[in-house]
Amino acid sequence: MSEPSRSGARQGTVAVVVRDGRLLVIRRSQQVVAPRKFCFPGGGIEPGESEEIALVREIWEELRVPVRPVRTLWRSVTPWHIALSWWLCDLGAEAVPDPNPLEVESVHWFAPTEMAQLADLLESNRHFLDALASGEIRL
Repeated sequence: MSEPSRSGARQGTVAVVVRDGRLLVIRRSQQVVAPRKFCFPGGGIEPGESEEIALVREIWEELRVPVRPVRTLWRSVTPWHIALSWWLCDLGAEAVPDPNPLEVESVHWFAPTEMAQLADLLESNRHFLDALASGEIRL
């Protein structure tokens, strides 16, 4: 994927959380854009927010758990022209996601190969997994 332009494009941030070799994945609720699609948690960056602050806020809103952004993994632009920043994030071992039903239908932990096989996976997440599999991204 191409490097996003930070000027003018809508921006979002994505949390990539790894636990025991598995990735934290949500299934979106019926009430949000791209209903019932599987994806990494995350969301839009509000005016005046840094990527890190947006991640912490979005993960709290979606899953009611604190998250610590560690480092940027990748940048991409979705087919809908949203510039995404993909961040490796730390979720404490004791943290148990509690999904907000208005935003998240269910929470899952998938190996990257399992996630890649999901029929209802958001396209941008499939691109991320392809980059991960090719070695372009290192967790």
